[in-house]
Amino acid sequence: MRYLLLGLCLLVQPVLAIKPQPPLRLTGEAVQGGLLLGQTYPGATVEVDGRPVPVDETGRFLLGIGRDQKGPLRVEVLRDQQVLERRALPVKAREYAIQRINGLPPKKVSPPAETLARIRQEAARVRKARAQTDHKPRWQTGFIWPARGPISGVYGSQRILNGQPRRPHYGVDIAAGEGAPVIAPADGWVRLAEPDLYFSGGTVIVDHGLGLSSTFLHMSAVTVAPGQFVHQGDRIGAVGATGRATGPHLDWRMNWLDQRIDPQQVLRILPARKQEAKP
Repeated sequence: MRYLLLGLCLLVQPVLAIKPQPPLRLTGEAVQGGLLLGQTYPGATVEVDGRPVPVDETGRFLLGIGRDQKGPLRVEVLRDQQVLERRALPVKAREYAIQRINGLPPKKVSPPAETLARIRQEAARVRKARAQTDHKPRWQTGFIWPARGPISGVYGSQRILNGQPRRPHYGVDIAAGEGAPVIAPADGWVRLAEPDLYFSGGTVIVDHGLGLSSTFLHMSAVTVAPGQFVHQGDRIGAVGATGRATGPHLDWRMNWLDQRIDPQQVLRILPARKQEAKP
């Protein structure tokens, strides 16, 4: 009898040691331009400020924070129409630099009226491309730099173009030389591959899954096509100075759904398994 009780205790103890997981777990810093990794129960849904976000079959999801997010993010986890958890997530504010760029062609700063229809059509194609999202987390590879060179522009900086205040800069500029290779920083599907958009010139959008995408601007060559799957490190084009640019560089931008986020924040939260040196 004593041995039977001892055996039952050994069976029960591991079960008692297992603690139930909370319905919402977030990893990363809630900061303007940042990215959080989320985990919930398989089959649960997640809403941010009342909007559903992509969740994979294991309960993983991402949460991107815009440049100017001021109030808390309201995150809600539901399953079978029941709320499992509600959380108001405070967002840390950042200070942004001012970047002055002179010498741009006047028509690129204030486009002539005859180009507005083209600009609107191209913007619609970009929005349509970004609206496509793989429900598998292709970003599991982590991220590496897509080009090598000095950082000449940072996310969030207020841009003064030819002396005129304009929209903030939403990417990271890498001052690589003309024709230098541009590679995929992580696995994903090519959703857009355009050789000559009005503002961004040679442009590629790669969908990394669960709402996360990369956009590469001003390229002199585009070597991929929409619908193509690229692996981390695959060449997707070459650095150039096409579109609204004063010299060769790669402008790398990232989105989570319609939120523009900071690529350098993504590199911190999703580093590659074997991190490459900074370009």
